[in-house]
Amino acid sequence: MAQKNINEMSFLDHLEDLRWHLIRATLAILVGGIVAFLMSDFLFDTIIFGPKKMTFPTYQWLCKVSQFVGVDTTFCLDEFPFRIQNRTMAGQFSAHIWTAITAGFVIAFPYVIYQLWRFISPGLHPNERKHSRGFIIISSFLFFIGVLFGYYIVTPLSINFLGTYVVSSEISNEIDLSSYISLVRSSALASGLIFELPILVYFLTKIGLVTPEILKKYRKFALVLVLILSAIITPPDIASQIIVAIPILVLYQVSIYISKMVVKKEKRKTSKHVKSS
Repeated sequence: MAQKNINEMSFLDHLEDLRWHLIRATLAILVGGIVAFLMSDFLFDTIIFGPKKMTFPTYQWLCKVSQFVGVDTTFCLDEFPFRIQNRTMAGQFSAHIWTAITAGFVIAFPYVIYQLWRFISPGLHPNERKHSRGFIIISSFLFFIGVLFGYYIVTPLSINFLGTYVVSSEISNEIDLSSYISLVRSSALASGLIFELPILVYFLTKIGLVTPEILKKYRKFALVLVLILSAIITPPDIASQIIVAIPILVLYQVSIYISKMVVKKEKRKTSKHVKSS
């Protein structure tokens, strides 16, 4: 579709433009998904079922820390006391498809963000576009850091707690395949999206919906929400919740700083415009 001047585009033109950006992003996710689908051994045996093995780096490190401080822990087990099973005819095939699509989204995330940027950038002033060139790199970096945090921290902590939790010796843990994969997928993707908080705050500040004062005013409420979120996505022990809460609180503080910088730039623009007029 030929690009038009942003001022000449009608509402339907904008919708058509958005449609093509979404199509390109979807195709990129599908291509990434196909690659992941064909690499099923690596995708499942190494990535998905990695946190189920006690040789996983996180367990090794936490085991050494526990031994150093002299605390008995389940991080030093030879293997987890549960096994994963599939109880539906199409369960493994469905798991293969959806896991590949999820991996495709992670792989294609920079291109998806690029298409989003292509859609919104015509509405920005040339100077704003110039100062926002690092948007794709920064947002992709934050997303991947968040995914790694979810995969190496949140996922193993959750599997370690839930996989070893028993209410009676009469019960054996036979974990359904979809349940296990859902935990790994949601932990990684949720963390990746949470780490996009500074980017979200940047744009919300640009359009005037958020200010540094609002972020500071509701910092106490944000702290409570972060602790609640940490309690939901991690085992109910203080150490795990603190491990998850700290980076989120750091991101919130960074978001306040970013919001301040945006407001300062907007004030400078306004003052220059007043002087020139």
